[in-house]
Formats: sequence, structure tokens, C-alpha cells
Amino acid sequence: MSYLYASVLLFALGVYGVLTRRTAILVFLSIELMLNAANLSLVGFARAFGLEGQVAALMVIAIAAAEVAVGLGLIVAIFRHRESTAVDDLSELRG
Repeated sequence: MSYLYASVLLFALGVYGVLTRRTAILVFLSIELMLNAANLSLVGFARAFGLEGQVAALMVIAIAAAEVAVGLGLIVAIFRHRESTAVDDLSELRG
């Protein structure tokens, strides 16, 4: 059960980071923290109930890696165009 408590703590820290951070890189880092918390809870449930949560956790890790690649590509493109990664500056994506 300690895995689940650690997962809840990591997820809460990720949500806090998404809600309070103003740079896109830190928001993506917080989202990754939330995904890793979900992975930890999958593995924790698998250990507690004898299920195969490791396969699902590996799938989530693969999807998270692809999401990071696309997200960082978007951040670099936005930074080259706007010269800022502040989330408040990105509220209007036109023009």
C-alpha cells in the first residue's frame, strides 16, 4: 500500500506544478510526474492483487516518451516564433 501513497503524493505534486507553473517546460515536467505516478499506481495494484500491471506501465512510458518528443518540439517552435515559453503569453496562438 505504500506504493499507492507514494503515487498519490507524486500525482498531487504534478497537479500542483501544472496549476502553479508559468513556463511550458515546467508544465510538461509536471505532466510527466503525473504520468509516472499513474505508472507507479499500476505497478502497485499489480503487486497487491497479482495482476499484470507492468505491461500497461511500459505502454504508458512509451506513450509518455512520444508525448515528450512532440511537446518539446512544439515548445522549441513556439520559442523560436515568440521568444518566450511563458504559458500566459501563449493564451492567444494567432498571429
